[in-house]
This record gives sequence, structure tokens and C-alpha cells, in this order.
Amino acid sequence: MSQYVSRLGQRRTRPSQQPRLRFPGRRPRRVAMLSVHTSPLHQPGTGDAGGMNVYIVELARQLAAQGTEVEIFTRATTGALEPTVELTPGVLVRHIDAGPYEGLAKEDLPAQLCAFTHGVMQVWAGHRPGYYDLVHSHYWLSGHVGWLAAQRWGVPLVHAMHTMAKVKNACLAEGDAPEPAARVIGETQIVRAADRLIANTGEEADELVRHYEADPANTAVVHPGVNLDRFRPGDGRAAARARLGLPQEAVVPLFAGRIQPLKAPDVLLRAVALLVDEEPGLRARLVVPVVGGPSGSGLAKPEELQKLAARLGIADLVRFHPPVGQERLADWYRAASVLVMPSYSESFGLVAVEAQACGTPVVAAAVGGLPVAVRDGESGYLVEGHDPADYARRLRLFIDDSTRAERMGAAAARHARGFGWDAAAADTLDVYTAALQARRRRLRSPHG
Repeated sequence: MSQYVSRLGQRRTRPSQQPRLRFPGRRPRRVAMLSVHTSPLHQPGTGDAGGMNVYIVELARQLAAQGTEVEIFTRATTGALEPTVELTPGVLVRHIDAGPYEGLAKEDLPAQLCAFTHGVMQVWAGHRPGYYDLVHSHYWLSGHVGWLAAQRWGVPLVHAMHTMAKVKNACLAEGDAPEPAARVIGETQIVRAADRLIANTGEEADELVRHYEADPANTAVVHPGVNLDRFRPGDGRAAARARLGLPQEAVVPLFAGRIQPLKAPDVLLRAVALLVDEEPGLRARLVVPVVGGPSGSGLAKPEELQKLAARLGIADLVRFHPPVGQERLADWYRAASVLVMPSYSESFGLVAVEAQACGTPVVAAAVGGLPVAVRDGESGYLVEGHDPADYARRLRLFIDDSTRAERMGAAAARHARGFGWDAAAADTLDVYTAALQARRRRLRSPHG
């Protein structure tokens, strides 16, 4: 059974203390979902594509499966795709022209929001009144488009932050650039404008209240899910290693994700270097795959991680691989002894749940949603801080006990089964329904 909780009602209560409520009533027939800066069709692990892309795709598919059609509006980044692409029955992706296809950084996108909004409005103008029942925006750039669209269409705005500038700026990695003041101001405006906010965890809901003065009564917690059909133990670690060309007896700590200071892949490399320095014989037993591409602030020095591996004297142990499709990624999870996530900030940490669903334990930083995603001491280990020595000590547990990965991997797979997209979609529909009901009440009120 899923552990998802919708926290709505009881205005004076902190989000983490609010009870789960169900909202019977008419659910939306069709939702306009906004993802300005990254397309659900992009390969996760490249550019700005990551967990949010997976979130939007899987949520939209499950919403459609449960009877609510979804149209995803995203910025066109290539002329090779049609203006409208059917992702799956009931889910359309609409590509909106806003700025040049290539060479536009995420930091440049606020200047294109007017053009993007115009494109969204053009699509809407071609439909009958009331075509969209609700707007669901993802990330602050989309929130500003959603704010205007929802007001113009007379429908509720549901917004998901995914990450927050104030939270990221409070825990920056060394050398990482802080989020600009314009984003902080923009997020504050969206929090005030949205009918409902969806947070990934109770901690994120509390951060919305603490940092942005969000109304707890309008803040809902819905844990993201994992595609349990794709991410599963399958035919096991040995078979996955054979397919990937990895040594059967090796200890394989895996990093999978975007290569940028925020995700801290350097911490894993430094931890491995410490282990090899302490015990040179480990060099024959360790293989360290890094699966992903440069992203965000990591694009400034895309070769920096390779150079670090060389400086640390472990270039022979580290294998860099470009981002891969979901099926191939599942094999990397299965092949690993342990997934390592030393991130400085994670709104949830979908990668951690995906790896556990494949039967692989996780060593992760105790930040953001990772304490929800990982059951400390059972499905993996949570580490306070980012000292490579602390990560080396956790990795040493898997080196010294060859059965630990199997034991904790079995527990990890059981834990991950509690996270399914069908339940996440059902709880998201509850949030939608509550927002629609609240709007109808306001319209009926003589003081509305």
C-alpha cells in the first residue's frame, strides 16, 4: 500500500501533522500541464532533463489511465518533432515556439515566457470554452505561465516546485552559483497565486510554509512514484553485469544522474580514492561507473569530473558513460553493488527509488526527500554531510561483507514497492478535485 498523503484542510496545522483526506466529486476531464524548460521527450540525465521529466511522463500516463486526459506544453527545442506528439493514449505533448531551438540556457528562459504564454493561448483559443479544467505547472518558470493561463481560463492552478531557490541556496556545493533573486521573487509570487501546491515530502511542504509563507491548508504532499514494471530485480545482478561487461566479482558503486556540483559525484570519487589509498589491493576489485552527462552549472567545465579522477589517481577505476534510456538504466541499477547519491539537495530522489526497485541498496546524503526514499539501515544508508570519509566508511561495509548488497537489496526492493505511480496519480487527482471544489465554492459565495 502506498504511503502517499494528501494534506489539505485544517489551516492552522503544520503540513507534516495534517491527516489524509479523500475528496469525492467530479474529477477534471482534461488538464493542461506546463513544463517550459525541459521536455518530457528529452533523455533524462542530459542538459536540464532529470527526475522532473520522469515525474511528468509517468504522472501524465497514469492520470490518463485513470480517466483524465493530459496535454503537456513544453518549449520546442528542435524542428524535427511535430508541433503535437501523442506520448500515449490520452497524453499529448505540445511544442511551443519560444526563442531559438538551440543555444538557450535555462537562465535565459524568463525572457521567453511571454512568447511561450502567447503560444499556449493560441492553442487554447482554438478550443471551445471550458476545454481545460485545470492547470498543473512544474517548476517556477512554468508557474508564471500557469498563473496567467489559469486566471484567463477561469480554472484552478496547481503548482509543483520540484526545487526551491531558497533551499538550494542554503546548501550550495563548493563552487556552485546561487540561484538568482529573480527566481526567489518569482517563486514567492507563484506560491501566493496557486490554488494548490504539491510537495514531494512533508519536509518540502514545511519548507514551503517556512520559506515562502505557503498556506498549509492549500499544501498537499504526494510522494512521486516509480515505474515498477520497468524498474524491478529482473534476472539479477549477474545477468545485468554480463550484459554491461562488468566483472562478476567486482564491488560496483554507481553514480547515475546529471553531472553537476549539486549532485556531488565528486564525493563518490574522493571516497573511492580514500579506500584505495588505505588498501591498494582494492584497485583490482573496484569498478566505479558514472552514468550521466554534464548539466546546469556542470556545463561550465564538462570535463572536470574526468580530470578529478585523474588527479585522484583512480582514472583506471572510473568508467564514464553517457545518459541511457530507462531500460538500460535499469540494468545499470541491477548491476551495481550500491547506488551512491551524495547530493546537496534533492526534492525527492527518484533515482534512489528506481535503484531500490531493481534490488540495489543506496548510500545517500540525508537531505531533502532522500530520508523518505531510503530506509536508513534497511534499504541503504543515509549520511549526514558530504565528507568523502563518511561515504568511504559506508562503502567499506559492502567491500568487507560480500552478502550485504544482496541482503539490503532484497529489503530495498520491498521498500520500493510502496512507491507506485498509480497511487501517486490517484492522490494527485484528489488534489485536483479539491482545487476544483474550492473554486466552485468561491464562485457560489456572494462574497467570492
